[in-house]
Amino acid sequence: MIPVNRRRGRQTAALTDQPFSGNFVLTSDQRHRVDQALSAGLRVVSLIWGGPQSYVDLVHDAGGLLMHTVGSAEEARRAVGCGVDIIVAQGWEAGGHVWGGVATLPLVPAVVDAVAPIPVIAAGGIGDARGVAAVLALGAQAALLGTRFLLADEMPIHEEYRRRLMDATETDAEWYPNLYEVGWPDSPHRAIHNSTAERWEAAGRPAPGSRPGEGEVIAHFASGDPILRYSPAPPMVGTTGDIEALSLWAGQSVALAKRPQPAAEIVAELVSRL
Repeated sequence: MIPVNRRRGRQTAALTDQPFSGNFVLTSDQRHRVDQALSAGLRVVSLIWGGPQSYVDLVHDAGGLLMHTVGSAEEARRAVGCGVDIIVAQGWEAGGHVWGGVATLPLVPAVVDAVAPIPVIAAGGIGDARGVAAVLALGAQAALLGTRFLLADEMPIHEEYRRRLMDATETDAEWYPNLYEVGWPDSPHRAIHNSTAERWEAAGRPAPGSRPGEGEVIAHFASGDPILRYSPAPPMVGTTGDIEALSLWAGQSVALAKRPQPAAEIVAELVSRL
């Protein structure tokens, strides 16, 4: 995830006259970074992996909207009780870091019923216009997609990563409790099965501290900084090294992501059945 701060906020604001969102992971206190981003023009703050209560006044005082990702109806009720404006109901099928353990199909209507009339955005396993239409039928007001947009022409991922996404099936995007955990422990996630996962599984899925190849530098960022095996660092443009062994984030909807397209073309396809 690219950190959101004042500089990035200003860069984004210069590119559009529309509202834009920034995502903050609450594994640590993010209030300073949220404040910086709001001062730069961010108006939709998205939170995951923690409680939103201490951010509500900060965002509202700046005239912003607060969006929080949940994995259960009870969590959605608590977030709305804190003053959150928008709920993201993320199903277990999602790629990258996965907050809950309930699939999108049962989760979305349960959350919609729990927090109505607060808007609910559905996420997880949505890959085409059929999925968008389906979650709207479940009561969501919008759909949030990640994996499909990894193949957007504008997305600066490594070409090997792009190729593996296009070749993947829905079963290749596997859920792991803590595989890519360097710097981010106890964070379940979903990624394409690769040689790092195979080595870990062959060793009996050992805990951090006793994993095969742990501490090994397997690639480098474009900046030259090293990437260790089991790091949550996907291969981007300029990454060098063992690309296949890195964290190839993808949700189960990866089977529906088959070709690079401009982002605008993807959006047009996604709304074509509405």
